[in-house]
Amino acid sequence: MQQLYNRDAPSLPARDWVQLLNRYRHPNAWRGSYELIVTIGPLAALWALAWLALSVSIWLTLVIAIPTAAFLVRLFMIQHDCGHGAFFRRRTTNDWVGRILGIVTLTPYDVWRRSHAVHHATTGNLDHRGIGDIRTLTVDEYRALPLRRRLFYRFYRHPLVLFGIGPGYIFILQNRLPFGHMDEGIKYWVSALATNVGIEAFIVGMMMLVGVKPFVMVHLPIVLFASTIGVWLFYIQHQFEDAHWEQDADWNVHDAALQGSSHYDLPQVLRWLTANIGVHHVHHLCSRIPYYRLPEVLRDFPELGEVKRITLFESFAYTGLQLWDKDRKQLISFKEAAVD
Repeated sequence: MQQLYNRDAPSLPARDWVQLLNRYRHPNAWRGSYELIVTIGPLAALWALAWLALSVSIWLTLVIAIPTAAFLVRLFMIQHDCGHGAFFRRRTTNDWVGRILGIVTLTPYDVWRRSHAVHHATTGNLDHRGIGDIRTLTVDEYRALPLRRRLFYRFYRHPLVLFGIGPGYIFILQNRLPFGHMDEGIKYWVSALATNVGIEAFIVGMMMLVGVKPFVMVHLPIVLFASTIGVWLFYIQHQFEDAHWEQDADWNVHDAALQGSSHYDLPQVLRWLTANIGVHHVHHLCSRIPYYRLPEVLRDFPELGEVKRITLFESFAYTGLQLWDKDRKQLISFKEAAVD
């Protein structure tokens, strides 16, 4: 079937796409188990190789830490699908696999699942920002801030902070407590603290196995690299020039999903390592689709492959966009906004 593709206006309304995509929702237990094996196996092997490389050069260890971090990101994406109930058929299986993986990814599963659910329910809504999002101000909001808070926002949105300092802070420190849900019940405290206990046990066990200094020299770079990759992926999924933001009265969850989430069209190897998370507009339209079925969607509906498509090369330009212009309906830079 021939289609006239338009990256901003697909031929069907967003709500109608949801009905078409529902048939891809069903996970396969064998495929899920396979995905776990081909992620955990190489992750463990590369970790061991990075440790052995210490006897040759710390620089060699750091080089090996990069692909190891990519597999750690892939493990997080499995945890992500578990949080959506999309990796296995049974919710209990999804939840317990997600909780165990959270020890390795430094992410308390139940806390993250709640925050991520809020993100899916409010993405692109200017009146409901704050949980699970990269903080984004409108031009008018920024201009109304006192100087001190404008400087803080500039600091926060600087690439060295967003992709350097920030990711390590989130995964190593912030995730240790249920921030954003501290008053919502004991469940989230149990999730955070139980994950902390698991992390401590993992760290102690690994230090006993390989030594304190070797463990830190191997694992810390892996965690920092993986954190940066993960935050970058989350950033580019919603922070691009022609994203979609509306006030609550004009906001629609399906339109926000399709128009406010990018299709990060990565090279094949990166697509596999990131578990197809770049097909983010489809994921937001139907979050119960397992990540290994997302390529089927693009194969069967090539029109969706052109919607909000961003290439790897194009994506780096979007680090310079910091404010939402409600008049232009675009994310723009401080310079374009002509603000101090």
